[in-house]
Amino acid sequence: MLQELAEHREPLVITQHGEAKAVLQDVASYEETQETLALLKVLTLGNQQVARGKVRPLKEAIRDLQARTGGPSES
Repeated sequence: MLQELAEHREPLVITQHGEAKAVLQDVASYEETQETLALLKVLTLGNQQVARGKVRPLKEAIRDLQARTGGPSES
């Protein structure tokens, strides 16, 4: 069963009395799902900040980052 999960990379839905109760998937697929969810959360947070007007020009953001990190200053 584990070899089939790894080869086909499709989740196995486990049912009880005809009702889905659990999902079994290979580790690589699980990790990809977790990475995708993390990226979606970042995108959602970014969209929320834009909707709230919490944006600023790129040059200003770069200048602030460089000031914090001691990077080169923009002329």
